[in-house]
Amino acid sequence: MAHRDPLENKLVVLIGGGGFLGIHTAEELLKRKARVRIADRHPEKAYHVRPLADLGQLQFSRCNVRDRRSLETAVAGADAVVYLVGTFGAGQAVLQADAAGRAAEAAGAQGCEAFVYISAIGADPQSDSGYASTKGRGEELVRAAFPHATVLRPSVLFGEDDNFINMFARLIMTFPALPVFGGEARLQPLFVDDAGKAITEALSDPEQHGGRTYELARPEVVTVAGLHRRIARAQGRERTLLNVPDPLCALFAALPGTPMNSDQWNLLKRGSVASGDLPGIEALGIQTRPLELFLDRWMTRYRKSGRFSDK
Repeated sequence: MAHRDPLENKLVVLIGGGGFLGIHTAEELLKRKARVRIADRHPEKAYHVRPLADLGQLQFSRCNVRDRRSLETAVAGADAVVYLVGTFGAGQAVLQADAAGRAAEAAGAQGCEAFVYISAIGADPQSDSGYASTKGRGEELVRAAFPHATVLRPSVLFGEDDNFINMFARLIMTFPALPVFGGEARLQPLFVDDAGKAITEALSDPEQHGGRTYELARPEVVTVAGLHRRIARAQGRERTLLNVPDPLCALFAALPGTPMNSDQWNLLKRGSVASGDLPGIEALGIQTRPLELFLDRWMTRYRKSGRFSDK
């Protein structure tokens, strides 16, 4: 007799599910026969997922996490909830902490079996980084409201449709020499689909994974400058990389209208490397995939002659 997936027919609500990680998590949940409700301020961002779902398997809900009633409506009838909302901009305390706590309260009131909070490596309520401190505070509020919640702390996520590898790729394609901010910062980039699998595994066995915190990162450590070099090589381009001194990086980040704010600079400078003090993604049974497995294929569109490049 075939083993029945524990997620089959369970209603999983993805709060902030219209974002990068949310969409990839929805795809993974749909494969596992879960019913998925994408609750987002702009749920239409995820409409392209519809062809992957069976009839009645996918729902969309417009949700404002600042509003308690909107959250309560979003999680109505749910078996499990994932809180994915995050921002590097204004409102971090409300979006990453206060609203996460309210979502956990609403999930508890619904009698949900599982709640997963997406935090970040380096999350700490005492951090001088607004992003890291509000993620840390979010963890506390979620656990206070839903003690058996699972906290997942991913490193930087990459994927074919990301705003991380592709941002660097566009710059490398365009400029023969380019500045590198935080060139020696250390990262453990994780494939977004592997992060999505980690979320579904946490949801599928809340007895084992509830109440625990996991750091989601690949074993390999790469520097920001090293990542630039890999992308340039995959594009078949020779590029001059100019490491920008930290004081100039800080000055740039403090200027209005720049693509990186001071909080992002502080986070980048510290890097995103697992502490090793918490269980990792392998404890969720996930075998992670390296960037090199995909990079040549993803960089095809950035090469001089596309797929007809000499490379």
